[in-house]
Amino acid sequence: MAGDQRQGWALFGAMAVLFLAGAATTYWAEAGAGPALHGLAVDQAVGNLEGKEVRFGVAASALYATVTTDASCGAVNSMHDSFTPLGGMVPLVNMKLGEVVFGGVGAGLYGILVFALLAVFISGLMVGRTPEYLGKKIEAREMKLAVLFVLIFPATVLVFAAWAAVVPLGTDALGNGGPHGLTEILYAYTSAAANNGSAFAGLGANTPFWNTTLGVAMLSVASA
Repeated sequence: MAGDQRQGWALFGAMAVLFLAGAATTYWAEAGAGPALHGLAVDQAVGNLEGKEVRFGVAASALYATVTTDASCGAVNSMHDSFTPLGGMVPLVNMKLGEVVFGGVGAGLYGILVFALLAVFISGLMVGRTPEYLGKKIEAREMKLAVLFVLIFPATVLVFAAWAAVVPLGTDALGNGGPHGLTEILYAYTSAAANNGSAFAGLGANTPFWNTTLGVAMLSVASA
């Protein structure tokens, strides 16, 4: 579209690196037994099969979890809530990046282009050149809009997650306490704001509080 195929390959390459790193990390984390099983008299070689269908196994489940959060798909073939800490982190990070890896519909392309603008602007400042991308100068207005884009998503997630973490209406829905419970909250709002739809299923979010706040989080980012 821009008449410069090298730019397309550069963006594709960046997406491919993120995708392969995420898939490999998730598989490595899930291929080992769950932390709670270490030292027990069970077969450690089968990997973490909690929350996974045997017909899919670890590899297909890890790949599916990576793909569904790289794009704004939301379908699952295993329970992300049952992944190991590192395995569950990858789907969360994928959505927090804005689902830019081969992308949600529309969102993947403009998300990765915003990152490209930021990278070009910062590198231009470092070498003392006027930042340009595809032959067009990147000036203050473009940077203000790019930074606004980058800040709206995390601000929405963090504000609602902080609220849910301190009021009984939010914490009563948690299936787990401690860091894992906090991750359930963060995952829920991240998934809603990213228009993904997958969840850490330990959270019983079918309550008026959660339905309302998740809906507002999704609409806030979509409107912005």
